[in-house]
Amino acid sequence: MKLTFILKDGTRREVEAEPGTTVMQAAILNNIRGIDGECGGCCSCATCHVYVDQACQSLAPPPDDTEQAMLEAVAAERRPNSRLGCQITLAGELDGTVVQVPESQG
Repeated sequence: MKLTFILKDGTRREVEAEPGTTVMQAAILNNIRGIDGECGGCCSCATCHVYVDQACQSLAPPPDDTEQAMLEAVAAERRPNSRLGCQITLAGELDGTVVQVPESQG
């Protein structure tokens, strides 16, 4: 599966990820700056905050209450398309997803 990260300087990095991998895991495995995943993906730190491209946003399941609560505490600006990368599992329909790393995390 393809996943594109837009870094804080506007650079686009396209990576390959196995189906079932989360956006956070793909970032960590590909050394994407600004995605730390300090909690290991258990939705308790918000260091994998990303902005999901509008075209891809409706393809991912909506955030649950736990993710919503964590998004309230993100360091970067929270936007309508803010998500935690650990909560987006890449599946067939999410092939080609584009996410932006918040500028303050880069």
